[in-house]
Amino acid sequence: MSESPDTRSLVSASSQLNLMEIDTIDDKEFDIPQVDTPPTLESILNEPEEEEEPFILEDTSLMNTESIDAHSCETSSLASSDSGDRTHLKRKRKTLELHTAIHGSVLRHSILKGISAQIVSAADKVDAGLPTAVTVSGVIVVGTSHGLALVFGKDLNQALRLCLGSTATGAEYGAVSALSINHDCTRLLCGFAKGQITMWDLANGKLLRTITDANPPGSAILHVKFTDDPTLAVCNDSGGSVFELAFRRVMGMRTCDSRCLFSGSKGEVCNVEPLHTPPDLKDHPITQYSLLAMASLTKILVIGLKPSLKVWMTFPYGKADPSSIPQLAWQFVPVQKAVNPVLAFCRGVTVHFLLVKKDDSGTIHVIKQRQLQLDCDIISLSWIDSRTLVAVDSGEKLRVVDRPSQEELETIDMAEVQLVYNSSHFKSLATGGNVSQALALVGEKACYQSVCSYAGQIVILGTKSAHVMTLRSWRERVDFLLKQERFVEALSLAWSFHEGTAKAVLGEWSFFLPGCVHFMVEILFQYVEHSLKKCPEHGKIQVMEQHFLDVVPVVVDYCLLLQRTDLLFSQLYGRLGENCVARGVFLESLEPYIVSERLGCLNAAVMKDLLAHLQDNNMMDSIGNCLVHMDITSLDIQQVVQMCWTNQLYDAMIYVFNRGINDYINPMEKLFQVITPPLRQGRALTDEQVVMGNKLLVYISCCLAGRAYPLGDIPEDLVSQVKNQVFEFLIGVHSADAGPDEDMYPYIRTLLHFDTREFLNVLALTFEDFKNDKQALEYQQRIVDILLKVMVENSDFTPSQVGCLFTFLARQLAKPDNTLFVNRKLFDQVLEFLCCPDDDSRHTERQQVLLELLQAGGVVQFDEGRLLRLAEKAEFYQICEFLYEQKHQYDKIIDCYLRDPLRKGEVFNYIHNLLSIPGYSSEEKQCVWNKALQHIQELVTLDPAKSADLVVVHFPEEVGPIITQLQVGSCPLSVCRHLGRERWEGPHPQALLKLSPDLNELHISLMCRFAPRQLTDFLKSSQEYRLEEAIQITKQNQLHEATAYLLEKKGDAHGAFQVLLKVQNIQRSGEECEGGAVLRRVEEGLRDIIALCHRSSQSLNPQQREVRLWAGGRVWAGGPLKELTMNVLNRMSSFIPLPAIIQRILQDPVYGKGKLAEIQGLILGMLETFNYEQTLLETTTSLLNHDLHWSLSHLRAVVSKGLHPRQDQCNICLQQYKRRHDSPEQIIVFSCGHLYHCHCLQRKGRSQMDPRLFQAWSCYKCTSSQGGRGGDRGALETGRGRNTSLAQVSQ
Repeated sequence: MSESPDTRSLVSASSQLNLMEIDTIDDKEFDIPQVDTPPTLESILNEPEEEEEPFILEDTSLMNTESIDAHSCETSSLASSDSGDRTHLKRKRKTLELHTAIHGSVLRHSILKGISAQIVSAADKVDAGLPTAVTVSGVIVVGTSHGLALVFGKDLNQALRLCLGSTATGAEYGAVSALSINHDCTRLLCGFAKGQITMWDLANGKLLRTITDANPPGSAILHVKFTDDPTLAVCNDSGGSVFELAFRRVMGMRTCDSRCLFSGSKGEVCNVEPLHTPPDLKDHPITQYSLLAMASLTKILVIGLKPSLKVWMTFPYGKADPSSIPQLAWQFVPVQKAVNPVLAFCRGVTVHFLLVKKDDSGTIHVIKQRQLQLDCDIISLSWIDSRTLVAVDSGEKLRVVDRPSQEELETIDMAEVQLVYNSSHFKSLATGGNVSQALALVGEKACYQSVCSYAGQIVILGTKSAHVMTLRSWRERVDFLLKQERFVEALSLAWSFHEGTAKAVLGEWSFFLPGCVHFMVEILFQYVEHSLKKCPEHGKIQVMEQHFLDVVPVVVDYCLLLQRTDLLFSQLYGRLGENCVARGVFLESLEPYIVSERLGCLNAAVMKDLLAHLQDNNMMDSIGNCLVHMDITSLDIQQVVQMCWTNQLYDAMIYVFNRGINDYINPMEKLFQVITPPLRQGRALTDEQVVMGNKLLVYISCCLAGRAYPLGDIPEDLVSQVKNQVFEFLIGVHSADAGPDEDMYPYIRTLLHFDTREFLNVLALTFEDFKNDKQALEYQQRIVDILLKVMVENSDFTPSQVGCLFTFLARQLAKPDNTLFVNRKLFDQVLEFLCCPDDDSRHTERQQVLLELLQAGGVVQFDEGRLLRLAEKAEFYQICEFLYEQKHQYDKIIDCYLRDPLRKGEVFNYIHNLLSIPGYSSEEKQCVWNKALQHIQELVTLDPAKSADLVVVHFPEEVGPIITQLQVGSCPLSVCRHLGRERWEGPHPQALLKLSPDLNELHISLMCRFAPRQLTDFLKSSQEYRLEEAIQITKQNQLHEATAYLLEKKGDAHGAFQVLLKVQNIQRSGEECEGGAVLRRVEEGLRDIIALCHRSSQSLNPQQREVRLWAGGRVWAGGPLKELTMNVLNRMSSFIPLPAIIQRILQDPVYGKGKLAEIQGLILGMLETFNYEQTLLETTTSLLNHDLHWSLSHLRAVVSKGLHPRQDQCNICLQQYKRRHDSPEQIIVFSCGHLYHCHCLQRKGRSQMDPRLFQAWSCYKCTSSQGGRGGDRGALETGRGRNTSLAQVSQ
């Protein structure tokens, strides 16, 4: 009879160290150097904590013991002395998304009902008190708050074996605060809240020792633990000290010697953990050192107790929450075929790992491994096996974590357990609360004595119950999911067990591997039955289909993984087939598995059902996809072929013919029957026929290459036979059902008409394999003869098609191992056909075909002289270029480009590349250079910009002759314009080519003739011409605007004014006859005159200004454009006094006869402007005077203030100055506080002026620190910088 989960034994041999998992952890986790010479314990004890860990930030407020009430953090969850503030602990609870679909439930939570009932009963009947501590070995021991230790058996009944101690002992010693059982389960150590320790014999319940002097009085025992040596134990008290307890028996007397290992005055230790070795590793070399891990509030220490005390390693936590509690846990872990102890420790959210190993030389190494990062504050940490950790967080949630993958496997809420906390012992409430505030804060979350790990099980102590957490077996974990009807997750988990990828596995993989397969088959049946039972009977068909779509792919997947297709297509398909919807979904779901080659063989019944279902639902594409991946030998070939042909499934039809009956000819015959008639009649093919033709070409190519269509390979024993059959079929003189009017070689003719180039490419690929095969070479020659006969003797083919044929032949003939024979006269016929000058149709096509033929090696088949003459006659300039290039006559290629209307623009690149690129001889380049210079007129006409670029790069010395040669029309102007344009080189634009003055003047002259409107802009942008010559040219061409600009640039403003005025008078003379257009031109001219006067007035004397501006003003006043009068007067007012302007207006003959009303508005506007400017001037002057007054006042206050030096020594010579009034030394003090001797400062070269002129001094030290800036300036520059200082000179 199987045991119930609640009464199963806590000892599980299968949960011990798993030596079969040695290879599962690699060495990549080791990432810090080895420690060869660790510090001694004495050196650590003598080092101040703050010096050793300077980067640990301590909260100083926590160290004030007077500001905390020892009872303020207690609650009633565990009497009045055994729990922290639970509301405080629950604030940090965080939810974590679980991947139960992968791992399922890892731990089985059981309540130890017998123990739980007796704990409650003992508290009620004998006043044992509430539970405070628990430990597990061969028995389970629970300590109580009234000093009792209850020993329970681990049998079915969990009976109470011993009750150690009494309530009187509890009144004297306080609550049991720590428990420990030795490795052979014969001795029990009990630590008490008031500092005493007792040892009991678990065989008879006899008290063996009472230890009262192991630790200082007034401190509680936090931990007491046996080592592997039964005569050696360690304890840790609330003062933060650690003691070694050595048990002796001398002359029948039991004694205990205590030695302090770590003093709390140097750093408080709050957790200790000795290394316990499993029975099967007792001979491990590490056991002789009796390792002990200690956790203080700042670091971890690993020490060896034997043969002598030695510190092996210290490791700081880093920055951590002051309220987080340190955790320690040892475990032997297989690493690279060796089993060594690993220490897991943490404080907060990061778990660190230290590997301890001994090398062949006997040296001990402590190596840090990859750390584990969690998202919760850990209050308990335990190993449950060599790969799995169990952590309890501050939210009382138990988390199972896989260490290698750092994946969280499961989270269990432990709130209902009512976990026992040991905070009262950390606060030492039983002895008066004489502990540090830091330790008391850590104790808020302390539950060291409430969670115990032993033999792969976790025992947890609650206030009224005891609980055990054990790893579930693989079958239990899967069953747990099945009970919740989570079949997909159950299958996934079972498969992970089958593959050995599951985590937190109990037992050896080989033990449960055989049962996994059978169990998964059972799950599949249950899943199918459940899906049929849960299928909705009524409603939309889509809902039912979706229901089975969630089931069927899962079933198929796992059947394929388990290689049980027999089960899939027999029992499972038969059961699903009872539901018509499930049957259809099942059949349709097979397609992706068939296409991906995961499912290649179906039984005849399923295959028949599949095809019938897809055909009934008009899913013809799916039929085609499936057929080409299936074994169709069991199908009715004729029926399948007919179905494929009817539904245009050509790939499937070919596949059925080939694989079903090894027939490779019938598919071609069927396809030819479709595409031949329209091609013979000259009709365009439909899209469907084009698709068929392309498939036919690909199919022929595959057959000739030995590959199956549409995928795979032809069986090796059939490759040669298939090739011969295909060749014989293609070269057949007539088809099987030939009519009287059928042409010879219908199949080759059809393929040539369909796509000549692609068909010839297929043949070319096939000919590549025809080596040392006599029969294949005969086929090759025969096909070539047929091609020539069909295409040369028939006028139905275009030049392009004929050219493709001869290009193909030329490539074949050019091969070194060629065996083909082709009559050379045929090439001459093709040449005459392509170069026929009377046929203008398809000129480009014929030229391109001939070029491809020549490039493929066909040039050797022609006479080059005759070929060149025919090409020139047919205007095949690319052919001419090809031939000239073969002869290295590159200069003649320029003529080919210029004569070819489609490629004229490429001649510039050709000339530039040939003259620039190395690889051509100097004679060849010179010929090209001469030819380009000879055709420069034509090149400029074609593209002036590119011609200019060509001249700049390759003809810079020939610019003059080229311009002279171009003295026709606007060509020279275009070249000059592009030669003079700017390009960016560096930060500033530069001219493309710097022209000589003569050429610039020629350029100006050409612009006067051909582009007069652009001349002024050119003159403004260019600076390379001579002014006098340019002026003469513009005057000769009567371009007055350009002449005026040049005169102004020359400095003759009067001459420029006269020219513009002359233009203005000419335009006004035509005002009456030409109307508004003339008025606009007059307005523009007047604006130019005003701008000229304004620009030139700065260099004239007042009298000249009045005369010239007034002349302009008179024009404005006397003309019809009176709206610009104010603009003229505003410009004049900048250089001429207002009274003079008014006087000149009144003296003007136009207004001397009493017509002042016309200028009244002008005069009033001038007066208003005068008043505004006068007000603006007065306001500005007032503001400036105010600012000047403030600056002088501030400077006077600063100068009047006394200066106090920072020190009594010179900042240069570092000697003290003398304070006596009769001292001849002069001292200079700056406002910055620095002091100098006058002669010292003079030596530094800071001033050569009279020392009394202190404004010329500057502080040497301040200016030096600022890089010497301002060292040569005066020291008194208010607001100009910080490199000067106010100085005072004293004697």
